[in-house]
Amino acid sequence: MNEHENEPIPGLPAHLPEGETILWQGAPCWKSLARRAFHVGQIGVYFAVLLAWSISAAHADGTPVIDAVLSALRVLPLAFVAVVILGVLAWLTSRTTLYTITNRRIVIRFGIALPITWNVPFSMIDAAGLKAYSDRTGDLSVALRAGQRISYLVLWPHVRPWHLAHAEPTLRGIPEAASVAAILGRALSTAASQPVAVAAQMPIPAGASQAGAPHPAATAA
Repeated sequence: MNEHENEPIPGLPAHLPEGETILWQGAPCWKSLARRAFHVGQIGVYFAVLLAWSISAAHADGTPVIDAVLSALRVLPLAFVAVVILGVLAWLTSRTTLYTITNRRIVIRFGIALPITWNVPFSMIDAAGLKAYSDRTGDLSVALRAGQRISYLVLWPHVRPWHLAHAEPTLRGIPEAASVAAILGRALSTAASQPVAVAAQMPIPAGASQAGAPHPAATAA
């Protein structure tokens, strides 16, 4: 089933208002999500350390090495299941997520069971930053202006990690992240020099204000 077949425009709950255009759309790379949002690598290391510790502790208590190894290997099925579950969640998250940058806002469409569309008008953005990775993916985060709040838990994993008090919407694991950051930077700069009102035809998060002037372009963090 096409994840966006019931949407007038893929990733958007309504047609764009007059004067608004899509500059970029894309989905997160599931492998990047698995590594950096769902921490599959860290989980694997945890179980490897647990396995080594179990063997060492059993051998120190006088258990023959072979018996210690066989006993410790009982954690492997649990490790396998944990890694597979997290990998599947990363894949599903990637499949059901679509990021959109227009000339007026960022739109995050996500949700495995219940699709949610979250809009971030440029007028809410104070600054933007890119965290790039060696595989050419990256996390593009936007810091909100004073007084603007979003729920870290509701938007996770599409938020900047560990910024709980002041959650920052983030396009996670996007391919060719530097190019996408440049697109956002140009859009923010253009909006700042030629301010436009954000039409309220698309859902805006509860309590989000559209007041205030847009601010700076995306920069590498």
